[in-house]
Amino acid sequence: MIRIFLILILVTTNLFSQTVLEADGPGNTYELINSKFAPGGDVVENPECIHPEFGRHIVEVWDVELNRYVFEFYSHVTPDNDRCINFDRQRIEIKTYDASPDYLKGTYGETITYKWKFKLPAGFKPSNNFTHIHQIKPVGGDDGDPLITLTPRKGFPNKLELIHNNTDKVVTVNLSLFEGNWVECTEVIKVGSAGTFSLIIKKVSDGTVLLSYNNNNIMTIRPDNNFIRPKWGIYRSLLSAADLRDESVRFAGFSIQEGTTSVSEKSDIIPKIFHLEQNYPNPFNGETSISYRLSAFSLITLKIYDLIGREIIEAVNEYQKPGKYSFQFLTNNYQLTSGIYYYQLRAGSNTSTKKMILLR
Repeated sequence: MIRIFLILILVTTNLFSQTVLEADGPGNTYELINSKFAPGGDVVENPECIHPEFGRHIVEVWDVELNRYVFEFYSHVTPDNDRCINFDRQRIEIKTYDASPDYLKGTYGETITYKWKFKLPAGFKPSNNFTHIHQIKPVGGDDGDPLITLTPRKGFPNKLELIHNNTDKVVTVNLSLFEGNWVECTEVIKVGSAGTFSLIIKKVSDGTVLLSYNNNNIMTIRPDNNFIRPKWGIYRSLLSAADLRDESVRFAGFSIQEGTTSVSEKSDIIPKIFHLEQNYPNPFNGETSISYRLSAFSLITLKIYDLIGREIIEAVNEYQKPGKYSFQFLTNNYQLTSGIYYYQLRAGSNTSTKKMILLR
């Protein structure tokens, strides 16, 4: 008889997952983007309802400087608009959103690292209203305004602005530094009402830093938001259309890496609505269980991840009333092989992640 033992490490640990989106050659571009950011969903916001004769507004092209395929985003002064919804602006953007996997949504206490490259063409003409090429937007509650934008703006000279909460221009640099140059962005966000934020942008050719900002006490999510998400592309106002021209902006190497922290690290941000108890025999067996107590009606999700952060089991995903609950892993049914795993219990926006070692 083969006996299964589970050893659950009591020390809370971090769980990291990473998603990378790279161009792989012409064709099926939207399908590629969706497969990475929301399998089965639609993350491309485009103007093709009004401009179908042009075809897709994101294509994959060969870039001689990077020596690889990249994404090229097209925006036309006429007739492009914002998805036939808004006609005073136009949008061609990619994003994560509600239908994306949980590991692509930034929730309270999590730390997310976004990386990407972009190249503005020489002579790029921004609006004097807004021309966002990157946004961090909240979802749920008061989510109308972006939390972070990277915005070229018409001026004398033209500027690139890093804007917090849609109004506070925390960094302004000369846009000409970016025109015609591939640059690499690294953005790190700890999600919270008093979170942290940093962004550094460097020239790919020689590593010169063109923009740098760091703040260790900044709002990166609003109290009633469910999560935050990134957007990339061209989103610009048409209120001064005469200032604009047809543009194409290149992007490459999108990366989203998320680290999950325990509820104890977030208890000063979100009311603690669940307490994870671990009532189990030691050593563990195939009937190993965990128990937890809820103090409020909440959506409970219990998932198991492998060592590199890939979700392999969603064991529970249901609303539960206040009370005490117990869950058995039933590892025989899940056919887990020996190795290191993580289980993540989420109640509302409270999350606890712990390591498991399975020995067969």
